Amino acid sequence: MQKKNALYRMIITAVLLALGLVLPFLTGQLQSFGQMLSPLHIPVLICGLTCGWTWGGALGIILPLLRMLLFGMPGAPVAIPMAFELCAYGVLTGLLYPWLRGKLCKLGASRLVVILATLGLAMVAGRMVGGAAKALLIMAGLIPGAPLTFAMFVTAYFVETAVGALVHLIVVPAVVLALEKAHLSPNA
Repeated sequence: MQKKNALYRMIITAVLLALGLVLPFLTGQLQSFGQMLSPLHIPVLICGLTCGWTWGGALGIILPLLRMLLFGMPGAPVAIPMAFELCAYGVLTGLLYPWLRGKLCKLGASRLVVILATLGLAMVAGRMVGGAAKALLIMAGLIPGAPLTFAMFVTAYFVETAVGALVHLIVVPAVVLALEKAHLSPNA
């Protein structure tokens, strides 16, 4: 079976969707712990890196909204802006990884360095997209909440998620490198 075909990418994405639906149950007993770790982000980041921007972006949109519909968590005020954020993660990791791999590997960088650079850029940009989406949705009256100030944005999207980002920078590269080593990644 050719691993680069759409069916294979769809199967990997479906497995990551299932993982994304279940993963928050592992951290959900302590809500603040779950919010800090941001478990929904992990499958989307892996999907963008392994299956490309279209599958990663689609999973990013679908996962928080489907989880909201099935389980009521996260609630709409969180799930809707999160869909924008996770879509940005999936699209950016899918676009940046092959591009940076071509550029940085020529300079002698390892795959780990390329993955970390990709994740760093995508996570910062994705958080900015999520914050902008939340601010616009609040201003439009589509979700409840106080107007999002810059300090609130930085606190919610960078300070309170720093531990989760660190976990993502450890877990996601380990999974992606293992998939590539086992020749299970369509982008390998």
